[in-house]
Amino acid sequence: MPPQAPLPAAVTKKFNFIYGHRKPSQNRPIVRGGLFSNRQTHNPNPNHQHTTTNFNLQKWSPEDSVTAPSPSPSPSPPSPLHHFFTVAQSLSPIARYIIDSFRKHKHWSPPVITDLNKLRRVTPKLVAEVLKVQSDPVVASKFFHWAGKQKGYKHDFASYNAFAYCLNRNNQFRAADQVPELMNMQGKPPTEKQFEILIRMHSDSNRGLRVYYVYEKMLKFGVKPRVFLYNRIMDALVKTGHIDLSMLVYNNFKKDGMVEEGVTFMILIKGLCKAGRVDEALRLLDRMRKLCKPDVFAYTAMIRILVSEGDLDGCLRVWKEMESDRVQPDVMAYATLVMGLCKGNRVDKGHEFFKEMKEKWYLIDRAIYGSLIEGFVNDGKVGVACELLKDLINSGYRADLVIYNHLIKGLCNVNHVSKAHKLFKVTVEEDLKPDFETVNPMLVCYAGLRKFDEFLKLLAQMEDLGFNVSDDLVKFFSIMVGDKDRVMMALELFDNLKPKGYCSVPIYNILIRALYESGEVKKALSLFQVLKDSKMEPDLYTYSNAVLCFINIGDIHEACSCYNKIKEMSLVPSVDAYVSLVKGLCKIGEIDSAFMLVRECLANVTSGPREFKYFLRIVHTCRSNDANKVMVVINEMVQDGCQPDDVIYCAVISGMCQYGTIEEARKVFSSMRECKMLTELDLVVYDDLLIDHMKKKTADLVLSGLKFFRLEAKLKAKGSNLLPSYK
Repeated sequence: MPPQAPLPAAVTKKFNFIYGHRKPSQNRPIVRGGLFSNRQTHNPNPNHQHTTTNFNLQKWSPEDSVTAPSPSPSPSPPSPLHHFFTVAQSLSPIARYIIDSFRKHKHWSPPVITDLNKLRRVTPKLVAEVLKVQSDPVVASKFFHWAGKQKGYKHDFASYNAFAYCLNRNNQFRAADQVPELMNMQGKPPTEKQFEILIRMHSDSNRGLRVYYVYEKMLKFGVKPRVFLYNRIMDALVKTGHIDLSMLVYNNFKKDGMVEEGVTFMILIKGLCKAGRVDEALRLLDRMRKLCKPDVFAYTAMIRILVSEGDLDGCLRVWKEMESDRVQPDVMAYATLVMGLCKGNRVDKGHEFFKEMKEKWYLIDRAIYGSLIEGFVNDGKVGVACELLKDLINSGYRADLVIYNHLIKGLCNVNHVSKAHKLFKVTVEEDLKPDFETVNPMLVCYAGLRKFDEFLKLLAQMEDLGFNVSDDLVKFFSIMVGDKDRVMMALELFDNLKPKGYCSVPIYNILIRALYESGEVKKALSLFQVLKDSKMEPDLYTYSNAVLCFINIGDIHEACSCYNKIKEMSLVPSVDAYVSLVKGLCKIGEIDSAFMLVRECLANVTSGPREFKYFLRIVHTCRSNDANKVMVVINEMVQDGCQPDDVIYCAVISGMCQYGTIEEARKVFSSMRECKMLTELDLVVYDDLLIDHMKKKTADLVLSGLKFFRLEAKLKAKGSNLLPSYK
């Protein structure tokens, strides 16, 4: 047979025509029917670009850069790339390619569309896979809508759900709520599942009103929730405090002819109990009995909520309902009720239920004993509390430090400090590590009984046990002076502790401030002098308290000296010291110095006094030289609860002397006199102060002018008597 001639080059490629079912692959979805060919047209469009001609997905690498490498490429930060590879481990290759394109281009742009066009087709499953890991809601929305524009493509429920999850995950929950409308527009009516997803997302984020919004949208679409979803909606509304909306949903629940479950009743009953609507809760409980009998867990949940809200009467009503239903309460129910009654100062009633537990041979927890002991101690019945301690030990328990602290406090309250000290030794023997709360009642009791030797012995024991006695004494004196009747007792105790070396600057500060507040200013200053004469150095709080004391007795000079000491230490006085010093300067007419301190205080203190803020505002308003505008600010200050005093009067004088006139200042004072903010005597005093301050300001201006023109020496040579008066 003669050899055949080779085929020409033009016909080396064989064209295939296929009709029917195309073989599916990962990149090519199933298509039924149609004519497929690999032939090319004879007149191709030169402007048309085939984006898939030179692209091979198997050769693609996510590390490839988007653009051509520059001579000095800047390295990409490692953290986003590391995050990409972490996420990409669970993705298919095409989803990994799409996510990497989003990562490279940062936002939706034509290069992203070019990368997507390299793929023959994007399936709904692939869309859902991409949206599950996408963190940019804008890019996710663009990609979702781009996928929907493909020929013959329709989103399925999985892609819609993934889109909603993506929006909610990126805090675009309002946009996620519009997904059902989008589904309906695209011919895919939403089912209950889509609404359940939205309700679950809002419920997990405690957005109760959004849950109700989605529920109303369900009704508009004609979708009726199941009992499970109804329960979820009502539970979300109850947890966020919208009990009325929850009851409204429950009414719709009944109109739909659905039958309640035990969970349905308990959600509403607990919500009503938390809102204090016990009567409505009991009515629901009656309805619940007709369908399912409430168990002990349901009653215990109701009691626990009522205890947390402090409704003890409601607790007892629910307990009676439980007894009428012949439901046997368990240990948890008893413990919840007894501890709630003890916390609500009904320890006798709680003790009755405790006795019931003993009669029923229930295992009583140590926490119940602790609650009863604390309640009886607070009620002054220390003997009953001690009996409970014996019962606790006989039951095989070991009392903890909290129980001993309550008993020690109770014994000290009835002046049985020796018995309290024995219990203190027990805590040491049992290695319970007593703290300041343990010894403080005994310290207070020893001080009240003037047993200073016992007080010192206890301090020595505390040192042996590793207590920080210096810090504990500061706490002790702070508690002692909290009661004004015990201030002198604390001072007497301190006089007995000083020879033993138990003294410190913080204790001096506490006593000085307490003596000042109780009206014993001279004793406070004598204590301040003792501190100055000792080897200890006064601190900021010492000098701030001394300023208050010196201003109280009218010694402005010493108060200013203490202020200067604070400034030498580069510290800031307390707000009380600033206020007291400014008022003292205003009383003696040193308005400029007071003005300087006002500005300094507001500059150094985070939250300055309101009267200082109004001081600056009044001075600023005086620039208008209008008495009516100044009175508007003063009236606003009065409405704000800040009454005018020396500081405000001096603010008017300072502002009008600097920016206005004497006549306008007098109009302000006259208006304040008419409003009964100023007495007739004060009006005369501040009018004289206004004139003196204006003369001083005028003399200062004259002196400044003489210095500017260098005429001060000539004026002195002529023997002028003006200049020395205002130096």
